[in-house]
Amino acid sequence: MASAVILTLMLCAAASWVVAAAAAQNYSAIFNFGDSITDTGNLCTNGRPSQITFTQPPYGETYFGTPTCRCSDGRVVVDFLSTQFGLPFLPPSKSSSADFKQGANMAITGATAMDAPFFRSLGLSDKIWNNGPISFQLQWFQQIATAVCGQSCKSYLANSLFVFGEFGGNDYNAMIFGGYTIEQARKYTPKIVNTISRGIDKLIGLGATDIVVPGVLPIGCFPIYLTIYQSSNSSDYDDLGCLKSFNDLSTYHNTLLQKRVDIIQSRHRKTARIMYADFYSAVYDMVRNPQTYGFSSVFETCCGSGGGKYNYQNSARCGMSGASACANPATHLSWDGIHLTEAAYKQITDGWLKGPYCRPPILHN
Repeated sequence: MASAVILTLMLCAAASWVVAAAAAQNYSAIFNFGDSITDTGNLCTNGRPSQITFTQPPYGETYFGTPTCRCSDGRVVVDFLSTQFGLPFLPPSKSSSADFKQGANMAITGATAMDAPFFRSLGLSDKIWNNGPISFQLQWFQQIATAVCGQSCKSYLANSLFVFGEFGGNDYNAMIFGGYTIEQARKYTPKIVNTISRGIDKLIGLGATDIVVPGVLPIGCFPIYLTIYQSSNSSDYDDLGCLKSFNDLSTYHNTLLQKRVDIIQSRHRKTARIMYADFYSAVYDMVRNPQTYGFSSVFETCCGSGGGKYNYQNSARCGMSGASACANPATHLSWDGIHLTEAAYKQITDGWLKGPYCRPPILHN
C-alpha cells in the first residue's frame, strides 16, 4: 500500500503537461458530476424525504447548522473548490430556480457509472435505488449548458473546471451488497472504467478543457465494510486495520482509471488538461497518520448509535433514532461510517489543489 502512495507522489512530481488550458485561478464556473460524496442537494430538490437519513439532523451541523442533503456534517470537496475560486456553492442541477451561470452540480446520491440495464442483467435491480448514472448526468449538464450559453459554449466551457466523479463506488456496492464476491465484482471493473472514460471523452467533445477525474476511495477502511464484513482472520486485514480485499478492488479500479486518463490526456495534450485526483491515497494517508491531520479517530464513526468497535449499526445509522454525533467532528475521519467529515474533505481538497494527491495539481502557473 505504501508503494502506491509513493508512486502517486512520484507521478505528481514528474507530471508536466504542455496544454492550452484555462488558468486555474480564473475559472468562471465549476461543473461537478458524481454521487453522494459530492451531492449538494439533487436528491432533495423536491423536498426532504424523512425516510432518507441524511436529510435529518445532525447532518449539516458543522457549517450550515441544518441538513442540506450533503452526506456530511458540513461542506464537501466541491464546496471547498468553489470557495477557492471565488464562486458560490454549486446549485443542484435539478433545481428549477437556480442560476447556473457559475456552475452546477449534477452529482446525486446513489449514482452509478453504469446504466440500469447493466444491473438488471446481473439481477441487481433492487440494489440500485436511484437512477442517476453517468449518461443521465451528462444529459442534465447538456440541458444546463444549452440554457446558459446556447450554441456558443466553447469559450465558456474552456474557462470552467469540471470534476467528473468519483464514479464506481455504488456500482461495487450494488454487487457486493447484492451477494457478489470481490472477485466477481472485479471482473466488471474494466467495463465500469470504460464507461467513465467515455464520459470524459464526451465532455472534451463538448468543449471542456480542465477535467478532474477522481478515483474511488479505500472502502476497506470504512466503518460500514469493517462492521458488515468483520473477520476473525487477522490475515484479512492490513497493518492499519483495513480489509485488504476491499482495498485491493479499489486499487485495481484506480490503476485502470489512471491508465485510461493517461491515454485520454495523450490524445488531447494540446487542448485539454486531465487531472487524476487520488481519493484513495489521500484517505489512506489519513488512516496511517491521523495525528498529522488532527484526527484522534479514523475507524470509529462520529455520528452513530454507539454500537460495536466502529460505532456503526446499519439499523441505527446517523440521522436515525438512537444515533447521535460526537462532540467534535473535526477529530474524526468518518462522519457516518459511509462518508467523511467536513474536516477530511477540506484536507483532501488541499491535496488536490496543491498536490500531492492530484496529477497534476489543480492549481498551476
